[in-house]
Amino acid sequence: MTRKQLAEALHLSTSTIERWETGKVECKQAYIPALRELYVGTTHEDGADFRVVDLFAGIGGIRRGFASAGGHAVFSSEWNEYSARTYRVNYGFAEEVAGDITQVSVEDIPDCDVLLAGFPCQPFSLAGVSKKKSLGRETGFRDKTQGTLFFDVARIIAAKRPAAFLLENVKNLTSHDKGKTFKVILDTLQDELGYEVHWKVIDGQNFVPQHRERIYIVGFRSKTDFTWDDLQYPAHNPVLSDILHKEDGSEPYLPWDGDKYFNFEENKVQDKYTLTPRLWQYLQDYKVKHEKLGHGFGYGLVTPDMVARTLSARYHKDGSEILVRQEGKRPRRLTPRECARLMGYPDEFRIPVSDTQAYRQFGNSVVVPAIAEISRIMKPHILAVMSKRELDTNNGFSQIDTALHEVKTNAIENAGSIKQE
Repeated sequence: MTRKQLAEALHLSTSTIERWETGKVECKQAYIPALRELYVGTTHEDGADFRVVDLFAGIGGIRRGFASAGGHAVFSSEWNEYSARTYRVNYGFAEEVAGDITQVSVEDIPDCDVLLAGFPCQPFSLAGVSKKKSLGRETGFRDKTQGTLFFDVARIIAAKRPAAFLLENVKNLTSHDKGKTFKVILDTLQDELGYEVHWKVIDGQNFVPQHRERIYIVGFRSKTDFTWDDLQYPAHNPVLSDILHKEDGSEPYLPWDGDKYFNFEENKVQDKYTLTPRLWQYLQDYKVKHEKLGHGFGYGLVTPDMVARTLSARYHKDGSEILVRQEGKRPRRLTPRECARLMGYPDEFRIPVSDTQAYRQFGNSVVVPAIAEISRIMKPHILAVMSKRELDTNNGFSQIDTALHEVKTNAIENAGSIKQE
């Protein structure tokens, strides 16, 4: 951490941090627990049932969900420096977070039992594949997916052969490029890499008060009886009052937030989150304009008994998709802490970045309780596949490993020679 980052995390001045660093002043014992927490993180993975690789990690939402099922990460990768900062604060600066995964060799990634990836959706270029087939040349995921980030997911699965994986993406992945993108993904995972694949679109509003449909693709190295029918949704139907700051005096005080988001003296959300007169007028005029054109564009005004629209990474611009109604006042944005709760993060989760970066991070994140439930129903099958590998190892290569050995070898040998576009 830089001196400034450390000072912000401890609510101290940079000059105090500098004096500690130079030895002019000894660090007070009262700060030792906070420093230790920064080193090891606020999220403790007590389980040791299976090893996880966390790709396109963001702020660690998928990893957090799998930690609840006994997973512990042995490798993480995130290219965005602000997301990586939030990740490290919550998972510890003792752990290295790799940057651009396209520049990471599979040899530098530890063996794992489960691969996790909320990879970005990109178009796949199929140029040249038909020509190669006409010439009788072999094609594979290296040809179909090169230049996309999914290629890196595929090459790591091919090299590490995890017992299982979970991939997360936007709902529209199934229809992207007229379905071609999704077909390439499924063909790669099933036919090229030999995994049993299951996928499902799940709405986050089953777990949090937010309409958020995402596709989850689950894969297992060998045959299982996994079924999405095992999913269990909470009996309580979430509403926004579950996550909004309490203005009746019951809002919990979080030392790591202080009064950044909430004014505890007056029991209200800080005024800076209320829209300015100019912005509020602009949003109203914008809505009227597009209603006349027959468009649905406009702001989303919500009350505590409602479910919100999807929180997006652009929320920092004007907050228009989720504006909280205030009696006798202009509406307000959600605070970053409310956004964290809206995504299912506990209040122990630290937010060490600016509001703008926090809005982007939560808008790009996953619904943590949904991931936790998916990991719960995956766990017995993960352990069963892991046990099968141990048995197969004792008896020599399994049939599927033998069949895929050439795919794995070719993927490793060619990974470094393919230029990412």
